[in-house]
Amino acid sequence: MDKVQEMTSFVAVVDAGSFIGAADATGMTKAAVSRHVAELERRLGVRLLHRTTRRLSLTDEGRTFYSRARDLLAGITEAEAELTARSTEPTGLLRITAPLSFGVLHLAPLWARFTAEHAQVSLDITLSDRVVDLVDEGFDLAIRISRLPNSTLVSRQLGVTRMLLCASPAYLAAHGTPTVPAELASHPILAYSYWPDDWSFTTADGRTERVVVKPFMRSNNGDTSRIAALAGQGITLQPDFIVGDDVREGRLVHLLPTHDAGSIGIHAVYASRKHLPVKVRRMVDFLADAFDGVRWS
Repeated sequence: MDKVQEMTSFVAVVDAGSFIGAADATGMTKAAVSRHVAELERRLGVRLLHRTTRRLSLTDEGRTFYSRARDLLAGITEAEAELTARSTEPTGLLRITAPLSFGVLHLAPLWARFTAEHAQVSLDITLSDRVVDLVDEGFDLAIRISRLPNSTLVSRQLGVTRMLLCASPAYLAAHGTPTVPAELASHPILAYSYWPDDWSFTTADGRTERVVVKPFMRSNNGDTSRIAALAGQGITLQPDFIVGDDVREGRLVHLLPTHDAGSIGIHAVYASRKHLPVKVRRMVDFLADAFDGVRWS
């Protein structure tokens, strides 16, 4: 008998809580489901289920096997879905949310190329630095620049951005250049609203130095802080995809270059690998290819 069929019937029985429920879920007869589970137990030489007239329960061996069998079946489903997705033309509306600055600077130039390659896909792009709930708010995909917490969402890293501490030459001429992180406490800081005021730096010899800064201005958009820094209003800590060009061209000065302010991953985030729509898979692959090897500083 097919081992996959045996596992499928067994997992269906556990999920449904009964042989009748498993038969309804799989479209097989109750006798067929019972036969599959019995053959599985005979082949393995262990009892997987405790059966009574009123209920079913897993044995210790059954609990272990159920976990592994469920994962194996999910992997088979995912592999089949991936092959199907690669041979199917994506269609329909694709709703994407992304951070404002990154969306304008680095995603907007890509949309025309994607839609030219996939003419049957239409895009609905929402730019916001707020972390949206993909499921509740109906988004197919989110681009997030953060250290992702553990969650039920699935992510794929597209790239990495370095955090750069910087200020304008005019500001530094007027206020002096900090030489250690502790000195930042006495400077006006142009802060990003979603970044803590406790800043951490790693020295070349691996030490960590921390400082609690006092923001002169907060903004929930990095470009606002960048423009204020260009105007000489203070010091800002921003990702290099925002300030990399300014540092290279001398409009801003990279401060404390021997102190690493850290890096943050750029991720494509979606709700589930299971039955992933073709349009989402194609977009994730497209973005991964577009940002492969890209550096902003």
